[in-house]
Amino acid sequence: MSRRRAPQPPRSPYITPEGVAQLREEYQRLRWIERPRVTQQVSEAAAQGDRSENAEYIYGKKRLREIDSRLEFLVRRLDELVVVQPQDRGDDVIYFGAWVRLADAQGDELEYRIVGPDEFDVRAGCISMDSPFGRALLGKRTGDEVSVQRPNGAALFEILAVRYQR
Repeated sequence: MSRRRAPQPPRSPYITPEGVAQLREEYQRLRWIERPRVTQQVSEAAAQGDRSENAEYIYGKKRLREIDSRLEFLVRRLDELVVVQPQDRGDDVIYFGAWVRLADAQGDELEYRIVGPDEFDVRAGCISMDSPFGRALLGKRTGDEVSVQRPNGAALFEILAVRYQR
């Protein structure tokens, strides 16, 4: 058994304008607010003397490594992203950026937006186009039924509506 993680499949490079704005805001916050604040805290903790037993210094350095790692990831990812402006083509087909209203087998209605892997948030109703659910929905149209394999078994959904404006 190897200690290394299995390589992740490449993520789709697509993102909505809102998603790229969020990533840029996160970069700005980490770079210009969070990192200088933590650097100052580490500097103050280092001035207190013995660093080997100074928890503030040790955890501050760890937090700086986490911030630097995330900043490096954001720089690389922002360079490779393709911003896609979702558009309604008038054919009721689900494309990237669509809001999809669904009904499950019990008749409960759900609504999800198909977004890029960097901006998914199931609680906010945004699912990744790379997820099994997102892949199952792409290309379908209003009135189609979609079967999605979930951890607890297959689930059947009917597509009730597709729209591209919030």
